[in-house]
Amino acid sequence: MRATSLVPRALAVVLASLGVATAGALRPNATINAKSDAAAGATPLDPALRRAIDSVFAPYDRLDSPGCNLGVIRDGRLVYQRGYGMASLEQSVPIGAETVFDIGSTSKQFTATSIVLLAQRGKLSIDDEVQKYIPELPRYQAPVTIRHLLTHTSGIRDYIGLMVWEGFRIEDVSTAADALEAITRQRALNFTPGSEYLYSNSGYFLLGQIVERVSKQRLKDFARENIFLPLEMHDTQILDDHLRVIAHKAGSYDPISGGGWAINMSNWEQTGDGAVQTTVADLAKWDANFYSAKVGGRTLVDTLQHVGTLTTGAPMNYAMGLMVDHWRGVRRVAHGGSWAAFTAELLRFPDQRASVITLCNSGSASAPTLAQRVADRYLPTIAQLQPEAPAEKRPPRQADTAAAGSPLSAADLARVAGTYYSPELDVTWTLAPVNGGLVLRQRRNPESKLEPRGADTFRAPGLTLHIEHDQSGEVSGFTISAGRVRGIRFARKP
Repeated sequence: MRATSLVPRALAVVLASLGVATAGALRPNATINAKSDAAAGATPLDPALRRAIDSVFAPYDRLDSPGCNLGVIRDGRLVYQRGYGMASLEQSVPIGAETVFDIGSTSKQFTATSIVLLAQRGKLSIDDEVQKYIPELPRYQAPVTIRHLLTHTSGIRDYIGLMVWEGFRIEDVSTAADALEAITRQRALNFTPGSEYLYSNSGYFLLGQIVERVSKQRLKDFARENIFLPLEMHDTQILDDHLRVIAHKAGSYDPISGGGWAINMSNWEQTGDGAVQTTVADLAKWDANFYSAKVGGRTLVDTLQHVGTLTTGAPMNYAMGLMVDHWRGVRRVAHGGSWAAFTAELLRFPDQRASVITLCNSGSASAPTLAQRVADRYLPTIAQLQPEAPAEKRPPRQADTAAAGSPLSAADLARVAGTYYSPELDVTWTLAPVNGGLVLRQRRNPESKLEPRGADTFRAPGLTLHIEHDQSGEVSGFTISAGRVRGIRFARKP
């Protein structure tokens, strides 16, 4: 998209006053923030280091592209804050210090904090069974506790995958009730609780529901009163109403093949697993709480970062809403997020009292990757790092076609073809023979070609399907698994 003649006069004046070129794309390293880091009272970085950091975001430093906002923190202060690209392509508004982003799963640490605060007040125990607060959940093969939800070890199937298979699209309006219904229909778990780690948005959505039922407040109000206001995070809120207007919120855009951008916004209203809307400056205030412990005290800060083990004895690197590990010999605490075309990362190096925040509104950007690239440049200036480990040598990966099974005969296709129903998804799917192969037809989802992968196993984009037989050998149904959802059964309809 050409931007030369499309920049409004008022915006051109503002950009010119900030030293920004308005012809075509932004020139490299042009500052477009309304508030510079110096104006915010931060200590400026060395110019060479600034240029090195700015180079990470060069692909987004344009007037015709969405982009990212960056914050670099040291000793509780923003030492560098800058926007790259546009908050609104429609209105030609650049990303500035005040721009609000949806931070996706980076929100989970606020839900975990809410649960721990309630536990500190004696309102619940982290080792309570989940059904104590959400009795409509079925009883599973083993007890599921709040701790399991916090650490992604519950085995509860991910509601986002379930709802997509039910036919929901991201642009549809869907509520907490829709997600809860999808979860409570499930009669089995992905695995025995505590035995595996498998990231599940269902766990944190249910934690948000527990906060609401125990506190008698909506999660957005509990978090506002107990976290955001005490830390003076005045530009932060949890969005549970898709119609609510949020000042200075960035748009969300995906690249179009051949050039240009398309809007990618979600109207889902679930909270707990995501939905926090915030700025770099407010996240810096939250980051500071891990040193000041103003909210929750040291007990909360330590609890959020405590990493346990699986029942097998295997170690984990997920604590409570936070990933905890080491990078080149230094401790690293982080959590990324992604929703619609938004991505986010809050990356902390606690022993160096340094953090990197990256918030993006471009579907072509990975905030976690960009934040780590900034850390690659910044951390060596303030920390003694171990040499980078050599890249792990792995055997070449076989092409998926190497595992392909034999084409199905006409008789095989006829045996498998039919309609199938899943009570756990409350949907009917069709397996249909087309052009000598088999296709999967779902409600409101594109038709998918099923590729044979051995006896009775098929692959389609995003899922594996396994045919089941009754005692007489006739096809009785199939199960599907994909990522965070395993073993959903479909029975053949007469």
